[in-house]
Amino acid sequence: EGTGMCFLLVDDEPALRLALARSLTARGHMVDLAATHQEAVTAALGTHYDLLLLDINLPDATGWDVLRDLEAAGRSLPTVVFSAVPPSAQRVREFRPMGVLTKPFPIDALLRFVDRIQEGKPV
Repeated sequence: EGTGMCFLLVDDEPALRLALARSLTARGHMVDLAATHQEAVTAALGTHYDLLLLDINLPDATGWDVLRDLEAAGRSLPTVVFSAVPPSAQRVREFRPMGVLTKPFPIDALLRFVDRIQEGKPV
């Protein structure tokens, strides 16, 4: 078992946020939580994260806006995005997330992505 990774988990649904955070921390990872675009950008600019777990539909903007703002600030993070609506091919090409999960997804699907990323394997 290697050391855990540090995640920023961005989702406006408290139940999902907590369930995902609980699963990740149980595996030895550190997880910071954000519920909005503003919280996500502030956290990501202030802390080093290994991986951004990002919901596309946020109350104050989109996950794409989070990625755009981080890029503008010179910060790029490996990202797994999730959304109830599959993102357009254009958005995936533009932002090149390491993974895309369609809600509702089994937590195991996210944990598999995390394991592969931690092992340095392609997702």
